This record gives sequence, C-alpha cells and structure tokens, in this order.
Amino acid sequence: MTRVGILDDYQDVALRMADWKSLPAGTEVVAFRDHLDDPAAVAKRLADFEVVVAMRERTAFPRALLERLPKLRLLVTTGMRNASIDVAAAIERGVTVCGTSGLPYPTAELTWGLILDLFRRITIEDQATRRGRWQTTLGLGLNGKTLGVIGVGGLGSRVARYGRAFEMEVLAWSQNLTAERAAEVGATLVGKDELLARSDVVSIHLVLSDRTRGLIGARELALMKRTAYLVNTSRGPIVDEPALIRALRDGTIAGAGLDVFEPEPLAPDHPFLRLPNTVITPHLGYVTEETYRIFFTHALEDVQGFLRGAPVRVLRP
Repeated sequence: MTRVGILDDYQDVALRMADWKSLPAGTEVVAFRDHLDDPAAVAKRLADFEVVVAMRERTAFPRALLERLPKLRLLVTTGMRNASIDVAAAIERGVTVCGTSGLPYPTAELTWGLILDLFRRITIEDQATRRGRWQTTLGLGLNGKTLGVIGVGGLGSRVARYGRAFEMEVLAWSQNLTAERAAEVGATLVGKDELLARSDVVSIHLVLSDRTRGLIGARELALMKRTAYLVNTSRGPIVDEPALIRALRDGTIAGAGLDVFEPEPLAPDHPFLRLPNTVITPHLGYVTEETYRIFFTHALEDVQGFLRGAPVRVLRP
C-alpha cells in the first residue's frame, strides 16, 4: 500500500479539489489541516509516507528532515519553484520532486485588495459599522497618486498595469529592469531611492534571494513619505521586520498591507496584529479556488505518473 500525505490543508479542501480516489486500489491519502513547525514532529508524522504533497513553502524540507524520512520516494510541491525544499538533497536520497502549474493573477488581485483597503479604510469602517459607528474616517483616492512597483516580473507587471487603470502614475525599479521593459507595462524606470521617496504606495514583487533579503530596511523606510503605504505580497524577509514595526509605530510611514511573514503562520501575539495602521492577511496571495483546483489536480497527476514509473513536471536543482 502506498501512503500519500497532504500537508498544511488549512481550509480542509484538498481531498475535494481532485479525484484522489482515482489512484490505484490500496493507496491511502491523508490530508493534515494543522501546521507543524518542529522538524522532529514533521519527521514523526511523515515516517510512514512514501509520497508527500507540500503546499508551497508552508513546510520546509531541508536535508536534515529528508534524511529522517527513509520511506519517502516522491515529494510534490504546488508550483514549479519551492525555495524551502532542498531538491539536490532529495535527489541524492532517491526522492523524485515534482511541481504543478498555477495561475498568474491572484496575488496581483490581492495586492490591490490591500491597497484599496489601506486607502479607503475598508476594514476600519467595516469594524466601526458593526459596532454601531457610522463614517469614522476619511479615505483617500487613488486617481493621481503615485504607485511604486519594486520588481516587474509577471506579478509586478500586472500590478503596474492595474495602477494605470486607476489613473495613477506608476514608477518601477528592480536590479535588472530596463526603461523599455518598464514602459511596456505603463511605468517609468527610476532608481530605488527615488521610487521610495516619490510613491504614495510601494508594492513589492520580488523573489526572495540573498540579494533581496532585507532589501527594505530602516534607511529605505525613512525615504518614504509619512503619508505613504508599503504593501508586501512577496516574501516576508524582503522587508526588515523590526524596522518596519518601528516605522509603523513611529509614523515614519502611514501604514502597511502585509500578506507574508517570517515565520508563518503569524504568531497570535505578533506586533503587526496590534498596530492600527496595518491590514493583515494570512498569505492569501495564491489562495483561490481556481488555483487550488490546478494545484491539486496536477499534484494528483504527479502521483499517478510516479506510480506508473513516468513522473511528470520533475524539478531539478
């Protein structure tokens, strides 16, 4: 019998997003809703599983953990990139690593949900209205404001184009961005410091790497307008978290919309949750029904292909 473990199924939807019963007779599929931080606990839970399906980067699979999973033969990640999996170590141990497709737009849409919430005080007014208070704040319009996009790949490009639809001026910067590429999405290429200083809202769309970790720190936040907002739907460590907390407390910037943190899930006593000038979502960027149906349908295909001896969407280091 082959055992398949699906991790971090927070919404308890994995088993109905694909036809897992189509797997060969005798295959057992188990979905776990809770998240485990302790590698020893993860190793104990997965000790008897030959196949594991990991949701994005919720649970890490470094070499040390992989060495504690002698039965593991197939590790599936949703998406075609997962920085928290040591793919080389997996291959060395004879573990096949496969990925899935996804959708290019959900995170860009959530970014604009956070921006609109910050500018129009949607969450604040929702909560006030439920408490019997009517119209307690003044919101801000987007028309004529300046949007700064840091990182103009697939997601950043969409965010920039949406900014133009709101009739905003759009500035863009990333390490290798050209003026021609920026112009294609309706943006103007400027230096990072200029972007931070001129923007009314700065949105981050970069892959976490050695050169982007801590890219936005105290110096960068101090360059921003006191009326400006920071939005991060990429990865938490791109922004220096203690510096951001200080900036929010001190009024260095007006507020932040945050979907990503380090670590995740966010601790219930985290300062972000007590700051009145934050809008917080629990890493929902890719979390839509449309995305999940692709993730789990392709994960099922990965398992089926592996069991047939013909794995698909195989990842390499």
